[in-house]
Amino acid sequence: MKRMAAGKFKAECLAVMDEVSQTGEAVLITKHGKPVAKAGGSRQPADDVFWIYGGKVKIVGDIVGPVTPLEGWELK
Repeated sequence: MKRMAAGKFKAECLAVMDEVSQTGEAVLITKHGKPVAKAGGSRQPADDVFWIYGGKVKIVGDIVGPVTPLEGWELK
């Protein structure tokens, strides 16, 4: 994570936000060497709620086919 003094962040705020948006890397904003804020973003679209499962879910097997064999279904 990058560190940046508050004064520098103030002068370059829009450029820093564009960089965070493009790279996804957060920037820690400091005042007198102490952290006071963090500028970080999400690279995921707001309407995509499945990003929270990234790296946590593993697909094992067929996720498209029917759960039970078609022979067990009665068609009318």
